[in-house]
Amino acid sequence: MASISEHYAGLLRVMAARHDGAPVRLLITLFVCCLFFAIMGPSWVWIWAWGLAYASVDIFGYLLKGGATARRWSEPSRLRLAALTLVSGLPSTLWASAAIPMWRAGEVNAFAPVGAILVLGGGLLQVIAASAYSRLAFLAMFTPLMLVAATLVLLDPTATPAVKAVLLVGGAMVAVNAMTAWRMAMAALLRERAIAAEHERRRAEAEATSAAKSAFVAVVCHELRTPISAILSGASVLERNAPDAATRIQTQVIGDAGSMMRNLLNDLLDLSRIEAGRLSVETVSFDIRQTLSDVLRLWRPDAAKKQLRLRVEGAAGLPRWVHGDPTRLRQILNNLLSNAIKFTPAGSVTLKVAVTPLGDGRAIVQLGVVDTGPGFDAEAAQRLFTAFNQLNAGVAAKYGGSGLGLAISRELARLMGGELTVDSRPGGGATFTLTLELEKAASPPPVSEPTLAGVRVLAVDDHILNRRALEVILEPFGVLPVTTDSGEAALEILADQPFDVVLMDLYMPGMDGRDAVRRLRRETGPNQTTPVIAVTASATDKDWDDCREAGMEAHVAKPVIPAELHAALRQVLTSRAIASEAA
Repeated sequence: MASISEHYAGLLRVMAARHDGAPVRLLITLFVCCLFFAIMGPSWVWIWAWGLAYASVDIFGYLLKGGATARRWSEPSRLRLAALTLVSGLPSTLWASAAIPMWRAGEVNAFAPVGAILVLGGGLLQVIAASAYSRLAFLAMFTPLMLVAATLVLLDPTATPAVKAVLLVGGAMVAVNAMTAWRMAMAALLRERAIAAEHERRRAEAEATSAAKSAFVAVVCHELRTPISAILSGASVLERNAPDAATRIQTQVIGDAGSMMRNLLNDLLDLSRIEAGRLSVETVSFDIRQTLSDVLRLWRPDAAKKQLRLRVEGAAGLPRWVHGDPTRLRQILNNLLSNAIKFTPAGSVTLKVAVTPLGDGRAIVQLGVVDTGPGFDAEAAQRLFTAFNQLNAGVAAKYGGSGLGLAISRELARLMGGELTVDSRPGGGATFTLTLELEKAASPPPVSEPTLAGVRVLAVDDHILNRRALEVILEPFGVLPVTTDSGEAALEILADQPFDVVLMDLYMPGMDGRDAVRRLRRETGPNQTTPVIAVTASATDKDWDDCREAGMEAHVAKPVIPAELHAALRQVLTSRAIASEAA
């Protein structure tokens, strides 16, 4: 048996359904009034009073929906349940009342009894449609119609007992059919609600599973970044100080393996952000020609090892400075060129550039990576942009890889307002085309780049491997690093010694990096305005927003890439120099 709360919720849904259907019922009421007044004449002026009374009930309920009264009636009680039941039956009672004078006017106009039957039949259909959410509402709305119909038959002086019996039996059959139709409508709604609830439950489970997976990936990646940083920095030192060629080759293998692990971690993090809808791109002014040149320079040694010609065509038509995301553009092109060189045994890999001006400083830029490899069919091409998918099992066994690069690259292209497509045929190579709409940007004023030699840097990290890795990376820059293991110790050092830059880890026991920087900015001292670079393994957009709010000027992700740290140091030192000149 349903509880008071369930009955009350059903009645509220019925009231909400009546609210939504009020405009249609008002039009029907106006039509009925006009029709009977036109047929029956001025003597039926009462029909307008009836229509006004019925319309007033609907208008009153429509105005109350969503107001303070409705909010006060949101909590169930026995008294409110009884009141709502009576209120739900009131419109049906008013509607049925019109059938009484219509039936009794049969002696004057034969159409009047037909009108009474139509009114009762229309009311019955409305009851079935509007009360499917509640048994109490159905009984409250159904009962007045049936009582009026029975009263009309029993009190009709012109009908013989046999006629009355036939009419009552017919009315009973109509009532039974109406109840059956209502039960079917009620069952259908319950099934629909059950299906919707099941879908919602499964959606919530899927979202919870996805969130748990993303959290797990983030934690694993965070924990792996520290040892990978140590591997990469150690390999860099060994390679730089290798006594012979054989040792140098071995250290290069270690460095390459560490770089592969770092790239896999980055891909996994990007994939988890895509699935969670948290992957984003930025819009800055950058030199797109220099970006393409840097990417090509990175891959020329790999192409040379396989004796492949790595070329670029059409770059002269590119605007120099544009608005966009240079980091994500490099990521896409690195994926495309890496695959092209990996899967091309002989011939060439070409970066083809095409520019279509649109006016207003905007242009469509197409960057196509064309290889002379074995190619593939259309069916295989459809699988390429699916995460963890490759052309076939043999590709994974021979070349390795996670199958994430192209899937992430397409998502990045779409986030930048573009598209990544592929065209290939077996034996005819492949062409991956990145299409972007870019806006030209003004060339920035020339700025003399500061030298890093002799720059004093305080590196703060609770893990000794990370501190040693930073020392190894900073040493070739000519930087003089001082390291410490906590936010509290960093503040003590910063209170006494001036530094040019602070490298601050975010997540440390005790005082974390953001709290340390907030205190540094609040307190007077030699380093109150010293630039701070966040160094973190969890470089999400939210983390970076929190860093900016705390007073940090830039950030680099772990495992730290020397070129990225070098660029961040130059960036904050240049900004500081410009601010000093302006002051």
